[in-house]
Amino acid sequence: MHMTKKSFLAFIMTLTLIIGIASPFTQKAFAAENDPLGINASAAIAIEASTGKILYGKNIDEKLGIASMTKMMTEYLLLEAIEEGKVSWDQKYKPSDYVYKISQHTNLSNVPLRKDGSYTVRELFEAMAIYSANGAAIAIAEIVGGSETNFVKMMNEKAKEMGIKNAKFVNATGLNNRDLQGMHPEGTGEDDENEMSARAVATLAYNLLKNYPEVLETASIPKKVFQEGTDDAINMENWNWMLPGLVFGTEGVDGLKTGYTEYAGSCFTATAERNGMRIITVVMNAKGNGSNPYVPRFEETRKLLNYAFSNFSVEELFPKEYQIKGESTLPVVKGKEKKVSIYTKEPLLLAIKRGENDVYKEKYVLDEKILNEKGELTAPIKKGTKVGYMTVEYTGKGEDLGFINGVSGAKVDLVTKNTVEKANWFILTMRGIGGIFGDIWDGITGMVKGWFS
Repeated sequence: MHMTKKSFLAFIMTLTLIIGIASPFTQKAFAAENDPLGINASAAIAIEASTGKILYGKNIDEKLGIASMTKMMTEYLLLEAIEEGKVSWDQKYKPSDYVYKISQHTNLSNVPLRKDGSYTVRELFEAMAIYSANGAAIAIAEIVGGSETNFVKMMNEKAKEMGIKNAKFVNATGLNNRDLQGMHPEGTGEDDENEMSARAVATLAYNLLKNYPEVLETASIPKKVFQEGTDDAINMENWNWMLPGLVFGTEGVDGLKTGYTEYAGSCFTATAERNGMRIITVVMNAKGNGSNPYVPRFEETRKLLNYAFSNFSVEELFPKEYQIKGESTLPVVKGKEKKVSIYTKEPLLLAIKRGENDVYKEKYVLDEKILNEKGELTAPIKKGTKVGYMTVEYTGKGEDLGFINGVSGAKVDLVTKNTVEKANWFILTMRGIGGIFGDIWDGITGMVKGWFS
């Protein structure tokens, strides 16, 4: 068919229009293929809380602003100080000039504190954990660290201790330093803001819940009155609107910490428990179509929680006292017996995707520090002595996202099944003599074989 120049141009315009219309759908399909949940956030992660197994991840290693999710580290260091007896819940605190001035700013999350007031550590903790009160958070930093400057050093050191790499703490609150009216910690910049990756935030939450699960007793309180019964009484509604009874109430949600600044955007670290499985999720810079900047973090979190609880469950992959065939004994020297049986102390549990029960292979990892150069244990050995651990390796065809700290959290102790007492001198001597004669006999046998070879 002959095509004129005019008809050819019309054809090109039509084709361009079709491509232009189809393009968004193509991009959308591509995005859906790479992110089946369509999480509208700069970064997001979902993990199972007992092992740190990653169930979902999007851009989890880019360092981003964390805003008031910072306060999880402030909570951790306070709870640690209380555990160590350095701070007590009923300990009283009188606000410094710094804390007093920051607490008066009601455009920030705050409970105004009196300059001549006296507050217990518990009151300040509740104000921070429930209402995200910034003045209260700085007060806690001063109580635990002596100053916020020293406390920030403690925050960064604790992050390293947790194995967190992508973290930068510049204050105890998560505010941008410019909101601290020139009183920001020494050694930090005027416009600095705390930053972490989604993986790092999830690791912090994982450690907080693992070591101090009692934090949820406070984080799960939907409403409370600060200084109830006084002239300074203030109604505190939890910023975590996903707590049951609040506007985005969701089954099982009982924590953990929201965050918002212009730099960080809408952020939220959530945790929920259903049917014996606890999930931790993090969304960073969540976006939505509405004008309320606080809403998107809850909408995207709900997608993560629904996905995790619908597709994963914690299963017992291997029972207690499990032994790998052919690897269930260790050689023993100087003992009445020459070997000892080993098995798992507890069952091995792991959050797995439905239908993937049989794609994990067990593996022993022995503690080389307690073995000699020949890989032997030395008697005496008590029953239940830890000799290493058993873990599993994924052998399926799907994508395995691993664990938040890069090390398998799915592992159980390997222990000795029975006691092996140390052999007496006579037995050890006879074994030695037997060994000598055995060597001589082996030598003679070899020599005779040589004659006839």
